[in-house]
Amino acid sequence: MVYNGFHSSVGELTQVVSFHQLHSVNIKYSNAVYHLRVMNSNLLETQIEDILRAVLSDADEELLIVDPSAEAVDELIGVATTFDGDLPTIRMIAEESVLKGVMSDFIVASNAADLIDAGALSMRTSEEAADNALLITHDAVMALVAAGDRVAALSTDDGEFVESAFETYQDLWEESPDFKLRTPPISRVRDTLKADISDQAEADFDSVLASLETARGDGDGLDEVTISLLVAAKNDVLLYDISKWGEDVGIASKATFSRTKTRLEDMGLIDTEKVPIDVGRPRLRLKLGDDRLRQADADQLAGVAQSLLN
Repeated sequence: MVYNGFHSSVGELTQVVSFHQLHSVNIKYSNAVYHLRVMNSNLLETQIEDILRAVLSDADEELLIVDPSAEAVDELIGVATTFDGDLPTIRMIAEESVLKGVMSDFIVASNAADLIDAGALSMRTSEEAADNALLITHDAVMALVAAGDRVAALSTDDGEFVESAFETYQDLWEESPDFKLRTPPISRVRDTLKADISDQAEADFDSVLASLETARGDGDGLDEVTISLLVAAKNDVLLYDISKWGEDVGIASKATFSRTKTRLEDMGLIDTEKVPIDVGRPRLRLKLGDDRLRQADADQLAGVAQSLLN
């Protein structure tokens, strides 16, 4: 059963949360289901991010997250990215399809890559469900559940149970394969864009990303290649330069940049002008192809482009 994006098989849990009793919970690990009395220090909030922020603040050195939903993964990356303080080492075990779906958003994936690069996050995949999404530290086990407009982390600090649960999921972690994230860290994207293209291009790229909720290119947002090309066109950058930068940093191949440029050009969003060079074919300078785009500030660029694409 799923409550607001959290996996749960606890039948009576909706009633428990609805009446704010929060006294007990079933937690499954290995092949057994345990019915536990939970502590008075349960977390009850209206947003998943509030729960995750509190857990990150309380965790000492290590946090193991088991079987989170797509929503929980998304929120975790957002909270960890903006966390003010020292993060624990976060190890996450999730279904591969969940991680692939969440990481198809460039904004989330590039922030996750930053966390991985900093040694704060690692992700592995497993198809072994935990029934409840679990947050496990050396001191407590928490089951994430939601009902209506409230979210709860029901926890226990029973020493024997916490130790057994940690060992069980530590074993699962050890036998699970790494999740291969191919998206480059956002800090590397920013640094290289500034160094290889210009300070203004980097500032415009950041403004466009900040104006978007997602960057998937599936109708819910522009993808990273389209964003890069629009920013390049706004700054009169050569197609060769932006596509070489994109390939070098790991966003996409030069061929992908070229195909996307052609599509945007056919749709009137981008124009090109030939720039002669000493040897070889002229290179193409990118220009914005619509007056509405040319008049838009960087933080308006994505919205105008989406309206033209749709």
